[in-house]
Amino acid sequence: MLPQPATTHDLVKLPSARLPRHHRRAAVGQVKVAHGAILVPIGVAGPTGGLVGGWFDILARVTGSLAIRLRGVVKRYGEITAVNGLDLDVPEGTCVGLLGPNGAGKSTTMKTLTAQAIADEGTIEVLGYELPGESKQARAECGVVPQLDNLDTTLTVEQNLVVFAHLYRVPRAERREAVERAIGIANLGERRHAKVEELSGGMRRRMLIARALVHQPRLLLLDEPTVGLDPQVRQELWALIDGMRAEGVSILMSTHYIEEAERLADTVTIMSHGKAVASGRPSDLIAEHAGREAVEVYGPPARLAEVEASALDAGFRTRRTGTSVAVLGLDSANGDAPHGERRPANLEDVFVLLTGEEIS
Repeated sequence: MLPQPATTHDLVKLPSARLPRHHRRAAVGQVKVAHGAILVPIGVAGPTGGLVGGWFDILARVTGSLAIRLRGVVKRYGEITAVNGLDLDVPEGTCVGLLGPNGAGKSTTMKTLTAQAIADEGTIEVLGYELPGESKQARAECGVVPQLDNLDTTLTVEQNLVVFAHLYRVPRAERREAVERAIGIANLGERRHAKVEELSGGMRRRMLIARALVHQPRLLLLDEPTVGLDPQVRQELWALIDGMRAEGVSILMSTHYIEEAERLADTVTIMSHGKAVASGRPSDLIAEHAGREAVEVYGPPARLAEVEASALDAGFRTRRTGTSVAVLGLDSANGDAPHGERRPANLEDVFVLLTGEEIS
């Protein structure tokens, strides 16, 4: 028999939804679950023995748990391997950018996270649920913004949101508030009665994000959220996404825009040919692979070939960018760097070095 706490002050309270799935099942028989929270009596012997140490330590680590965990994920379409042994972590409450060119496997990865595509190999956990077996439970706590616009153009902005509030089973008493909140987040109050077909491209992208947020999901999946939009509209959407991150929503965002990844993502995973070739904070990736500074050398093709050859001989890495060659990794150059325009190294340098492809 477990000792009972003397008062409510002897309880440690954490949201049960944030408890990892494999611990949820183990803990329920030994702690009290009430009002959506795990209540742990002080003094309860944990599974490793001793007072408090076991279960409380497990629960205390929940704040560092993963919203998404992929290990060795493979997805094939016939002879084409779209995702090839992918490992990916998205810590709760962070924004992770999935960066890569078209065809890198980003959209296929997104589809495996909603069970639209079933992985041929590997394990996938979303919000503690194992996919595809528990995909329905995971999907109920996720918001998804697809790359392709699939809004119902015959309905108004408000009607679209009401439909999805029903589909996500938002309680009747909370439905109106949920729709109003989503409209406010997307700044579409003045167009609430307009049909979707009357909206601009930027408004429709905001509408897609509002639809994904109507049930206040814990995880937001954004597949190329600003593709094809002009810079001003893109900035507006960045502010909207950044606001969601500030509220603690976990975000996985696929993109092929370098600036978007640098602007929004806490960490970036660079994909190439279905694999993750690097992961980390943008500043760390730049320091590791490209150094702090680059020298940009301009000139005719013969001159650029000469600069490339001499830089490689000296142990530097290079990147050809049309009319110039960028010489990277100059932190230990000791005066051996070629003459040219100095600039800070950036994430695009890293991407090209690791994938051999330019971002369009």
